[in-house]
Amino acid sequence: MTDATTLTLKRPRPPRALISLVAMIDVLLILLVFFMVTSTYLDLDMIPAVSQNEENSSPPETAKADAQPILVRIGADGQPVLRGQPIDLEQLDALLRARLIGAPGLPVMILPTGLAQTQALVSVMDTATRAGVLNVRVIRLEGRP
Repeated sequence: MTDATTLTLKRPRPPRALISLVAMIDVLLILLVFFMVTSTYLDLDMIPAVSQNEENSSPPETAKADAQPILVRIGADGQPVLRGQPIDLEQLDALLRARLIGAPGLPVMILPTGLAQTQALVSVMDTATRAGVLNVRVIRLEGRP
């Protein structure tokens, strides 16, 4: 008879199962599409923006036809300039309040130079807002050198 050690059969080990990434990619794409379709987005109408139709429409009822806009230029030193003359913020506030009595819809246009600091622009805008101006526009004519 044969010995027990000689009758041992060696079976080949089965190969390790490979994990397929294709199924995981499919699941991820399905989840991506699901979340894109079911998600809610921000209401972008909450940010007011001037469209071309609003700009060309008739002026508001509170504005008079003869209300000339006030043009405030901000120099490189941050000093507001009105009609070529430097003006401080208190004088600008008094002038705007006086002009608003006659024309409640008075437009104010602010033209900063390319070298003007942002703080000077914000100060002029705050002064106009405190005076009660509702129609303030910032116009950029030149780029920063």
